[in-house]
Amino acid sequence: MRINRPVLLTALLLTLSTSVQALPEDRNQPINVSADRASMNERTGITVYTGDVEIIQGSMEIRGERVELHRAADGSIDRIISTGKPAEFQQQPSAEQPLTKAYGDKMDYRVKQQEITITENARVDQAKDTFTGERIVYNMERALVNAFGSDRKGGERVKMVIQPKPAEAN
Repeated sequence: MRINRPVLLTALLLTLSTSVQALPEDRNQPINVSADRASMNERTGITVYTGDVEIIQGSMEIRGERVELHRAADGSIDRIISTGKPAEFQQQPSAEQPLTKAYGDKMDYRVKQQEITITENARVDQAKDTFTGERIVYNMERALVNAFGSDRKGGERVKMVIQPKPAEAN
């Protein structure tokens, strides 16, 4: 029997991304930022933080060596770009679920779209399940995860470790 890899990959990713809506109160929490240095450009609306940067809003945390906060015309945070070795992201999808953690050399979080793109050494951990790839695109609002291997021959492939569900006691 021949296995259709894209269909198998989609099925496996869907098992990892159940109910990935963030805690409802997260969006109403203040954003706390700490860093060694900050530089704000009021014309562009971009603030650059460097040196052990930590951003916390409710259950969401972003860490990196360099983080850019981009503001929209209305003053809201529109985009967060974090780089590091690794840059880190975590958020609790719902009160019943454990934290989702993501790592990579670069993360681009589009706030309004609720989508984070993790590139270079990308990894996402959900409970005890893990998947890695060259690039992972994680849409929290639609509970959709797409992982991509390298386009180079012999480059990094998508890899997953999915733990078996414990058997229920009778």
